[in-house]
Amino acid sequence: MMETKKQIVLLAGTKETRIALSNQLQSILGDYFHIRSYSSEEMLPTQLENEIVILSSYLIKREVAHCLSESCRVITARRTVNYEYIDQLLQLPEGTNVMCVNDFPQTVEQSIQTLIHLGINHLKYHPYYPGIPHYQHADIAVTPGEMHLVPKEVKRIINIGVRLIDITTITEILGELGVLDDRATGISERFTEKIIQLSKKLAQANQKALQLNEHLDKVLNGVNDGILSFDHTGKITVFNEELKNIFLTDSKQAVGKHIKQIIKDKELLHFLTDTASEPSDQFFTINDTNYMVHRFALPAENTVIATFKNTSTTISMEKAARYELKRKGYIGKYYFSDIVGDSEAIVQTKNIAKKLAVTDLSLLLQGESGTGKELFASAIHNESSRRNGPFLAVNCSALPEDLLESELFGYEEGAFTGAKKGGKQGLFEQAEGGTIFLDEIGDISVKLQTRLLRVLQEKELRRVGGTRVLPIDVRVISATNKDLASDIKKGLFREDLYHRLNVLYLKIPALRERKEDIPLLLNHFLAIRTSKKMKVENDVLGLLINRTWTGNIRELKNAIDYMLAVSENENFTVKDLPQEAMRINNDERVYTAETFKETAATSEEIPLIAPNEEAAIISCIYRNYLSGKASSRKSLLSDLEAQSVKLSEAQVRFRLDLLERKGFVVKSKGRRGTRLTENGLVYIKNELESS
Repeated sequence: MMETKKQIVLLAGTKETRIALSNQLQSILGDYFHIRSYSSEEMLPTQLENEIVILSSYLIKREVAHCLSESCRVITARRTVNYEYIDQLLQLPEGTNVMCVNDFPQTVEQSIQTLIHLGINHLKYHPYYPGIPHYQHADIAVTPGEMHLVPKEVKRIINIGVRLIDITTITEILGELGVLDDRATGISERFTEKIIQLSKKLAQANQKALQLNEHLDKVLNGVNDGILSFDHTGKITVFNEELKNIFLTDSKQAVGKHIKQIIKDKELLHFLTDTASEPSDQFFTINDTNYMVHRFALPAENTVIATFKNTSTTISMEKAARYELKRKGYIGKYYFSDIVGDSEAIVQTKNIAKKLAVTDLSLLLQGESGTGKELFASAIHNESSRRNGPFLAVNCSALPEDLLESELFGYEEGAFTGAKKGGKQGLFEQAEGGTIFLDEIGDISVKLQTRLLRVLQEKELRRVGGTRVLPIDVRVISATNKDLASDIKKGLFREDLYHRLNVLYLKIPALRERKEDIPLLLNHFLAIRTSKKMKVENDVLGLLINRTWTGNIRELKNAIDYMLAVSENENFTVKDLPQEAMRINNDERVYTAETFKETAATSEEIPLIAPNEEAAIISCIYRNYLSGKASSRKSLLSDLEAQSVKLSEAQVRFRLDLLERKGFVVKSKGRRGTRLTENGLVYIKNELESS
């Protein structure tokens, strides 16, 4: 016949305590006894008779007194720390301040005394309970399930769970039940099993810590830099293998010793032990090798860390980094051979630019929009001694002020919302050893002008949000289409910055100042854009040459792209021109093939020249062209007089202007004189054939 289980009644104050203690009793005694549980927080039973009653603590005696008859045997439980969570406390460093939080002063004091009695005495406990008049704050709180009582400012809460019934109370229960027999051995084994599980848990945590330490040792010894750390007393805590090679001292011998026993250089010692909290860098020669030593402190840990970087290795890494920048496209793409034109204006500008390229001085390029300032900047870089370094170009008017500042000078981690982890190099840093091209420099704010001025003056910069000063070796080429001298008078541009940028100066000619290059540019862009051999009608070339080109070469290039897109065959006609290009000198009238010819004959804009005068002038220029001579106004006067064409010098000049507007000639100053265009050559050939 199956033996009826004896009964135990558990009375607790809260539901959480009831559940935790009931589960504990069930796991240890459940095979032998039936366990009922109640809490005053939920519902208490009616009066109990002849029961063995366990009270969770003496604090609830008054609350449950009405439920207990004199026939009940009452045991008040002694409680101890929940061993399932004890490992969290054991992992805290020695001397850590913790707040011990519970509901009453008595329970707080019991918790603290229990922890100390169990040997968890490496922590500094500070009591806290609701209504405590004064308490010491700590970042960590320890509580047996009363997390809602923890102050809000606490950063970390360790919940060690509801305190459990200790082994002495379990033994007392067994004695009351009169079952201290073989069953007690099984119960004791279960209790011991819980302790063994805790030991295994701690052993596993210790094993993980050992593995992590071994991994960190491998990482520290695997890096190419020396890494040193020491505490506030000067005791060395980290000394990696690279430092062994630097100081000729084994790391095992160094760790634990005072820093003065290992490092004998007084200047280096003074630098490392400097109490300044700001990170700092300094060069040192150690055993005939140069090192850059970077020192920073961890105030919370009372620790100083220093890294030792071999400068030779650093230089090699920087060279590799510069090569990588070039591989990414941070290079000057254009050379002087890419600048198309043989006009006197462009040839002279290129010659001056080549001379300016050999210096490292700042250079200001002045020119209208679309004249090719970036092309010149790239060509100057590739002609300079920095040709193997990076070339970075930035349009200063394309970015907002704050973004441009971080792009130019870089930023440190946390400098602003959205800043990348680890920070970011700026363009000045990336252009190290090379050239940076600042286009539209006249559009930057006064704030950025001030920062840029310091970079140019001191050859060093600080990242946004940073404290370190970084030396830089960069040539600055800037460009603008503005009148900076006028902006200086208006207070829009700093005069001192202007003089820093304008150490060297180069004026890029506008397209209307080098119209004789238009046929060459036309052929150049056509060769790039299409493999077809496009023919250009004389009227088209005349209109292109006579256009003012306020957008300069960029506008001409756009016009050619337009004509290629709309032309129906391999012959450009006037109807293929974009509307803007069909206006002469910004005239509002749009010219067609018919109106152009009509205007050439009748308009005041392009008056008709007497046929004999026109033919005579063009033929004189043509003969000079064949003999390799220049056609100046004076030489033309002499040649015309030999043909019995009597014109004054002013009349010759006027007729040359008209012929240029018709697209037959291009005038140049100096020894190049006036030359025939393709239209002019076609004209003279037709004249020769008809005669």
